[in-house]
Amino acid sequence: MTDTSVGGSNDSAVSPTPSPYEMTVDLNVIEHLGINLYSNIAAVLTEAVANAWDADAEQVEIEVDPNQKWIAISDDGVGMSVADINDKYLRVGYRRRDDGTDGSVTAKRKRPVMGRKGLGKLSLFSIANVIDVQSAKNGEAHGLRMTVEGIRQSLERGDRSYRPEPLPREEIEVSQGTRIVLKEIKRTRLTPGVTALRMRLARRFSIIGELHRFRVAIDGEPITAADRGDLSIAQFLWTFGDYEPPSSAIPNVVENERLPDRSQDWAENWTVGGWLGTARKPKQLDSREAGNLNGIVVFARGRLFHENILDKVNDGRLYTKYLTGQIEAEFLDQDDGPDIATSDRQRIQEDDPRYEALLSFLRSSLSLVEKRWTEWRRKHEVRRAKEVSPALEEWLATLPEGHKTTAEKLIARLSALPVDEDDDRKLLYRHGILAFERMRLRGSTGEFVDNLENVDKLLRVLADRDALEAALYRDIVKSRLEAVREFQGLVDKNVIEKVLQQYLFDHLWLLDPAWERATGSELIESRLREVGVITDDLTEKEKLSRVDIAYRTNAGKHIIVELKRAGRALKLLDLVAQGQTYVDKLKKILLKQGDGSPDIEVVFVLGKPIQEQADNPERLKASMTAVSPGSRVIYYDTLIRGAEEAYSEYLKASKKLDLLEGIVERI
Repeated sequence: MTDTSVGGSNDSAVSPTPSPYEMTVDLNVIEHLGINLYSNIAAVLTEAVANAWDADAEQVEIEVDPNQKWIAISDDGVGMSVADINDKYLRVGYRRRDDGTDGSVTAKRKRPVMGRKGLGKLSLFSIANVIDVQSAKNGEAHGLRMTVEGIRQSLERGDRSYRPEPLPREEIEVSQGTRIVLKEIKRTRLTPGVTALRMRLARRFSIIGELHRFRVAIDGEPITAADRGDLSIAQFLWTFGDYEPPSSAIPNVVENERLPDRSQDWAENWTVGGWLGTARKPKQLDSREAGNLNGIVVFARGRLFHENILDKVNDGRLYTKYLTGQIEAEFLDQDDGPDIATSDRQRIQEDDPRYEALLSFLRSSLSLVEKRWTEWRRKHEVRRAKEVSPALEEWLATLPEGHKTTAEKLIARLSALPVDEDDDRKLLYRHGILAFERMRLRGSTGEFVDNLENVDKLLRVLADRDALEAALYRDIVKSRLEAVREFQGLVDKNVIEKVLQQYLFDHLWLLDPAWERATGSELIESRLREVGVITDDLTEKEKLSRVDIAYRTNAGKHIIVELKRAGRALKLLDLVAQGQTYVDKLKKILLKQGDGSPDIEVVFVLGKPIQEQADNPERLKASMTAVSPGSRVIYYDTLIRGAEEAYSEYLKASKKLDLLEGIVERI
């Protein structure tokens, strides 16, 4: 192009004759709806390209100065005469569709007209201070220059209109169609570069390309559907109605499905087209050039009508983080209905029934998408995870059929979390498998998996108190197995007594599996006095009596355990007397605390049987009941056998855990 040097006011290149051009509008409208209406170059050029479409152009060329001093938009459309420029282009608010002719379609190609409010041309002032417009029609070419400074001077003078200056004849280059040159560019509103501009324009039109005989190029390189950058990253695809993207545009699609193109209660001529897709990873939707692709744009008459309707769906489920798409909804821009687009034609007035109908339809469609996405995600991500970490397949093989489906859902969910590095994802797999196994013991794997929508929720689930308690399963198993194995390897009764003293008070499950969650302070020898539980009304004899017991509570029950040396022979009367002393002491203590009828058990752990065990077992039972209901005598040998039997399942579980641990380490 020829870069002409033109000043920014009406003072330069003044024509000797009065200007034949006139913009008849309150100049404040230009300032507010032009200079301040748009915020980026892609939105501004959208208006210029839309005007070229409405002019029946087949070729649109956008040129960007490498130094960002000017931008030119040229088309080969029907062009404008001086009268056309005055009556239509410079007439702010000119509504082509309402001018009495068949203005809803173009004259030559019968295209649906994109323009509606007649404000788009003002958007050029958003990014440039000087605008040259050249046009040729019926062999006559002419041009004008508009400047922000010239408009402001007219405002200051109180002029009722602004008269752009004519371009000198030698500066007019166009022989067909229209050429607009934007100068004195406001650099703060430029996008990162030409590549970004191409991608963003591609996402603002659905009619660019050979199919619609509408070629738009930037610096000689045509914009194509591939420049949108969204279809090419889709892994799963849903299409509306008859829309069928070319196979070359969807190289990564592995699953696709067709969705209904209308709601049953819609008017007969209301339908939608286009597509919805999900990327494999959320980061694929974060494009520096094209912007954030995690959204659904809405088109009407082939141009952007709503930048992102997904924001209005208010669906926070995981699949939405992978979603992109484009919807064609012609009924939003019908000629016989009110215009529901905002002034910058990038959003919709949300209280319009047509918009509400589209939003309701989209929510219904997305429910189908979410269901199928979950199925497809499990199918493909589990397969890929197995390829990346073969140990995952080994783990799945160890699960019962009923848990396998939920486990596969777990892997799919973990694969879906926004984690970029493979090593970090493997770490997620490891922790996820361990957590799944813990939850399996509690019978809550489904609840666990369903809550894995993001990393934060995963951490909250794993930090849950119940989940944390379940996570101790492995440690409990190990400690119990160590105790049982020591019992099995000991033959010296005195050593057994020491082992029991070490474990018994911390692990009451050795005496009774039901006591595994017993709580309370361990008290051996005289610790009842050390912690200050002896009250003032205990007699001196009670204070001095030997306290060789452990005391704990469990579900409202008070448990007193009395240890005796393994080689000591005892009489029943001695046990009864000692047991009653303990019970009396404890009752006094508990009465002081407001418990007048406590449930107390006394357990005597002995090495040698007492005489009554063989001669009169009923007397032994009655004597223990007399001490307190539930009291009993247990022997070391019996304790060992009972522990072996009660925790044989733990022995089996240990082998499974060892296997699981080996699998996790290999992931």
